Amino acid sequence: MSSSMEDRIVVVTGAGGRLGQCLVGAYTDAGATVAGVDQRAEDIPAPAGATVDTYGADLTSERSVTACFAEIADAHGRIDVLIHTVGMWGMAPFHETSLADWRTMMDVNLTSAFLCFREGVKHMRAHGGQIIGMASAQGADGGAGQQPGYSAAKAGIVRLVEAITEEYADDEITAHAIAPSMLLFGEEEPGTAGVAAEHIVDLALYLSDPARGQALNGSVLRAYGTMQ
Repeated sequence: MSSSMEDRIVVVTGAGGRLGQCLVGAYTDAGATVAGVDQRAEDIPAPAGATVDTYGADLTSERSVTACFAEIADAHGRIDVLIHTVGMWGMAPFHETSLADWRTMMDVNLTSAFLCFREGVKHMRAHGGQIIGMASAQGADGGAGQQPGYSAAKAGIVRLVEAITEEYADDEITAHAIAPSMLLFGEEEPGTAGVAAEHIVDLALYLSDPARGQALNGSVLRAYGTMQ
C-alpha cells in the first residue's frame, strides 16, 4: 500500500524491535521524517539509504518520556504521527502471578502507552495528528488464560484510545488501536497462524493519513490474518 508522508514528522517507539524497524523503513520510504525511540538509541538501525533521528528513553519513566518528546518537538518543530509499539508478552497461571510481574506487564504495555500518548497529544494540540497504539486479540476481544496482565494491559490500550478520541476530536487528533494476532516476520514454519508484519505496517500507514484517520477515528483494527 503506497502512502505519501512527505513533510510529516513521525515518532516510532520501540524502533529497535522487529516491528519497529519495519515501520521505520516504511515511513522513511514514504517520505516522512522519522524519529525512532528505543531504550538505547544505538539499537535503532537506519534503513539503507535513509536517515533516521534516534533517541534513547525509558518509556516507562515519566521524566524520560517527557524529555524525549520535548527534544523531538524542539528538533523538528512538531510531531504529526506517533505509533507506539513498545510492549511485552508473558504467560503464567493467574494464581502464580506476582504483584511485581503484574506491575512490570502494566508498566511496559500500558503505562508506556499512557506516557507516550499524553506527550504526543501535548505536541499535537496546535495542529492535529494521528496516534496509533498496538493492542492485541486478548485486549480487543477477550482475555486469555494464563495471560492476565497482558490481557488487561492490552484492553487498556483500547480504552485509552477511545478516551483520547472523545476528548480531542475537536483538536483534529485521531487515535487508533491495531490489534494483531501473532506477528509473522517470514521466518516461521509454513502454515503458522498469524498476520504478516508488513500488513500491520500497511494499516499504520493508512491510519497516518489525516483524512483516513478521521474516517476511522477511535477504531480498533483487528488484524488477525490466518487463525488456526
